[in-house]
Amino acid sequence: MRTQIALEPEQHALAKKKAADLGISMAEYIRRVVEHDLGRADNRGDVSAVFCLGRSGGSDIAAEGKDTVADAVEAHWLERTR
Repeated sequence: MRTQIALEPEQHALAKKKAADLGISMAEYIRRVVEHDLGRADNRGDVSAVFCLGRSGGSDIAAEGKDTVADAVEAHWLERTR
């Protein structure tokens, strides 16, 4: 189904940049935002969950005893939601 929305110029520019950064269309980005807001987010297509895990904001994942990728991914998503 098609829906037309109006965005402020700054919102449009930021959404367009975010979509480009994620390597997806703006339509897909907006669908993901709506899904997330509805509590039905599906991140299977969002590869950003597995990239930059080593950028832990100054902490060292290995030194802190993070034994699994799952622990690192969980920590990454918790940091993003703060």
